[in-house]
Amino acid sequence: MKKDIEIPIAIDVHVAIIREWNEDFLSKVWNAYIINSRADEIEMAIVVSKGFDDERQTSTMRHGIGTIAPKTFKKVEMLQEEILALNNEFFVTFFAEGKLFEKRFVFLKNTISEKNLTNIPLIEKDGIFAT
Repeated sequence: MKKDIEIPIAIDVHVAIIREWNEDFLSKVWNAYIINSRADEIEMAIVVSKGFDDERQTSTMRHGIGTIAPKTFKKVEMLQEEILALNNEFFVTFFAEGKLFEKRFVFLKNTISEKNLTNIPLIEKDGIFAT
């Protein structure tokens, strides 16, 4: 029975943290984005996020993202400066090709910083990809 279970590997879907200007706060903030680099759309995308280390853990946030067209992206959430000192996990679940896919993305503590910025394709802004 176990041998009949197929667990597809989620490829060409990424989570990136972008440093960008926020008009409401009149300052730069860190925003998390989900990126669909696939040639097909992904449906019913859900992102569950949390920050943690050995002693602390944030609340778990759940985001219903919905459908993401091919070669596009959607904002997930803004990250507060205080949680950058924690490991930040984004667990992504979505449907594509008639199958359920899932993937865990992690930003290790203190890796979300200006010194680690690189160009993020599709968004065309500087940010950091999750491992």
